[in-house]
Amino acid sequence: MAFHRGAKTKPKPARSSILLLVAAVTAIAILFLFSSMLSTDNVRRRQQQQQKQESEEKYLYWGTRIDCPGKHCVSCEGLGHQESSLRCALEEAMFLQRTFVMPSRMCINPIHNKKGILHHSTNATTSEERWAASSCAMDSLYDIELISGIVRVILDDSKEWYTVLSTSMKLGARGVAHVEGVNRVDLKENNRYLDLLLINRTASPLSWFMECKDRNNRSAIMLPYSFLPSMAAGKLRDAAEKIKAQLGDYDAIHVRRGDKIKTRKDRFGVARTLHPHLDRDTRPEFIVCRIAKWVPPGRILFIASNERTPGFFSPLSVRYRLAYSSNYSHILDPLIENNYQLFMIERLIMMGAKTFIRTFKEDETDYSLTDDPKKNTKVWQIPVYNADEIC
Repeated sequence: MAFHRGAKTKPKPARSSILLLVAAVTAIAILFLFSSMLSTDNVRRRQQQQQKQESEEKYLYWGTRIDCPGKHCVSCEGLGHQESSLRCALEEAMFLQRTFVMPSRMCINPIHNKKGILHHSTNATTSEERWAASSCAMDSLYDIELISGIVRVILDDSKEWYTVLSTSMKLGARGVAHVEGVNRVDLKENNRYLDLLLINRTASPLSWFMECKDRNNRSAIMLPYSFLPSMAAGKLRDAAEKIKAQLGDYDAIHVRRGDKIKTRKDRFGVARTLHPHLDRDTRPEFIVCRIAKWVPPGRILFIASNERTPGFFSPLSVRYRLAYSSNYSHILDPLIENNYQLFMIERLIMMGAKTFIRTFKEDETDYSLTDDPKKNTKVWQIPVYNADEIC
């Protein structure tokens, strides 16, 4: 009997696998294209929103330098004085709901800058060159983006500011108002100023904080004293955090001497000062008595001071373990270009202390080394050196 062998079935080509692969690739391509279109659309939408926001923004301008134009263009004030003006101008921008045009550079007072400015130019001939050589970039001191989280800020060397200037010139009187001696309430409520693109405050010869402040009205103070110190540039905050981590659990004092203890002789040849107890109260033998009730013995005590006498605070080491920013030169030296940056780091360190004692009281709840008021009536008095009480 003959057996018929069944015919072999030829294997079918893997058409289904190929189709699946093609479908998968097509789907991925479509998804990529869709994602790309979405991404482009989102970028375009953000740009449009930003352009719309900028077109609706209104601006407040006080000048190219803090307290300048005005009498302080020549005499550069210290960091604290400039911060008072800067904080006041920022408050006004907040109150008016305007973008503040911040100077792109801050003047460095040589009296407060024993470190000097690195890369100082000795060949500066024009006023602008001298200004650049005696100033530092504002964003090397402050985190502009961080400040803008509270009150929007742009720098006066930014593209946005040049656009604002160009637009305001085209608009003429409808675009800008040059004001002097007008308080912030009038600027906000007077219809004349409401829709203006730019309010220009540079007409005032006074310090900014003298023109815009209402410091007697506590409810008018929108930004606390600690606002700008806490807005330090990121690299300064990072350095402060490293030093705080190495200090561990510590206390801190800020000892203001230097310019504050200066004296002058009256017509009878008697030395007088604006702060009669300050020289005494900031000497180590008086400091140790004053802070004993706040800082127990054996604690780490971080000292920030403008006193330049070597070893001046050494007597405090009998009671405390002393620390200075100079102990952390490996962190600070590669970073610090001037004393303003150094003091901003020191402030952050002091703000992080368990107990912080200022030289003068800023608020009623502050601990202070002296009871002399920081701001007085310009009465020059004979310095006092005898102790009011026994330690």
